[in-house]
Order: sequence, then C-alpha cells, then structure tokens
Amino acid sequence: MHVTDVIYHPEGLPARLYQPEGPGRHPAVVSVHGGAWTFGDRMMNAALDGALAEAGVLVMAPEMRKPPAHRYPASVEDIRQAIAWLKAQPGVGPVGGLGTSSGGHQVMLAALRPEANTTLAFVAVCWGVLDPLARYRMAQAKGLEKLLAAHHAWWPDAAAMEDGSPQHIVERGEALPPPTLLIQGDADANLTPDMAQRFAATCRARGAAVDLRISPGRGHLFITEDPQAVDSRAAIAAIAGFVHAQAAVTPA
Repeated sequence: MHVTDVIYHPEGLPARLYQPEGPGRHPAVVSVHGGAWTFGDRMMNAALDGALAEAGVLVMAPEMRKPPAHRYPASVEDIRQAIAWLKAQPGVGPVGGLGTSSGGHQVMLAALRPEANTTLAFVAVCWGVLDPLARYRMAQAKGLEKLLAAHHAWWPDAAAMEDGSPQHIVERGEALPPPTLLIQGDADANLTPDMAQRFAATCRARGAAVDLRISPGRGHLFITEDPQAVDSRAAIAAIAGFVHAQAAVTPA
C-alpha cells in the first residue's frame, strides 16, 4: 500500500490516497469521516481506509469545509468535488462512496443528489446518520447537548435537516441510492435504535438493493475504535467484498 496526499479542491483542501499494491484498475471509494459534521479530519478512518487498501480498494479520504465558516451543504459539495477528482484520474476503476456517522449521511446525500460526473456506483455506510431530523429529535428528548450543538452548528434549522435527510428523500420519492451496504451496531446510543433498519426497509420497498449487516452488542464507531476485534475485521471484510462485487458488475 502507498499513502500519499494530494490537493483535490480549488480552495486547496487536501485528501489522503491509500493506493493498493499492484497494477490494474482498482475499485475506488471516497471515504468520508464522521465527527457530527463539525470536527475531525481525513485521518479519522485511517484504520478502515488502510485495511481496505490492503484488500485491493483505492481509497480517497478528503478534508472538508466545516463550521463555523461553512455550514450545510458546503461539505457535501466538497464530497462531490472529491468524487469528480477521483473519477478523472487515470487507471481508476468504478468509484463508490464510504462514510461513517455524519460522513455516512453526507456521502449518502451526495449519492442521492449527484451532479455532473459525481454519480456513485455504490455506497457503504457505517453507523450513518441517515435521518438527521430523527437524530435531532432524539438528542432533544435525551438532552444530548454535544449532539444538539453540532446539529445547530452545521444545519440552519430543522427544515433543512428534513430536506437533507436521506430517509426523507427516499420517502418523498425523490431518488433511490445505488447498491448500498449498511454496517450498524445494535447498541449504538448516538442514533435512534431503528435508523439503519428503517432506511433499509424504505429503500427496499421502492426497489433499491440494500444489504444491512447488524453487529450485536456493538456501538457507534466500533470498527474504527477497535479495528482488530473479530466483528470489526468481519465488517471490514464485508465492505471490501461488497466493493469488489459491485465493481465486477459495474460497466467499465
């Protein structure tokens, strides 16, 4: 694996590339980190990104604009910029998205609302905030001040949370995601208990292909916090297998 940093954004934002060994067109993902939309950097998913590169997936982990200077939807626009940059590189195979937590929300939103040259072939989401309005209501009910502060910092209001909610976008019939893998722990206190299940059921009812993998007893961030655990390794293998399977059926 080769690790390099590049500038992908017209405002000078960097991205880290994890390049697999060996020749050929490697399937690729834009990997979007979490951090409640407001903090973190391209190194947050390094353990996951590196493991996928070792499994033959080219990974691009971009930095994105954040509050207080930049709010919704600036970072989603950055993700589209990263997708377009990666798709333009020579020798790159089919490009999908990967996101964790709020990064899962943003990469799914980019998949549902693509622009020119930013269509994603597939998406893998780990513990994603797929319904930010539902998470906001949960945080209000439980008095989760840190989560509430993050929502207020990035989102202008609850109407924007509904507008930018993948769950609501699919419910409204606006768009369907590409083939999707969802990774979720069933002890995740940062999300409503049924968030991944509800999104999967809504997408499937409308004809989208969604594979949901539940890890018993695991909470938010379980892969990135403990990547060597048995279920973390199994989840990473599932993501790599999903990427390669989707790349095999995606036209060149």
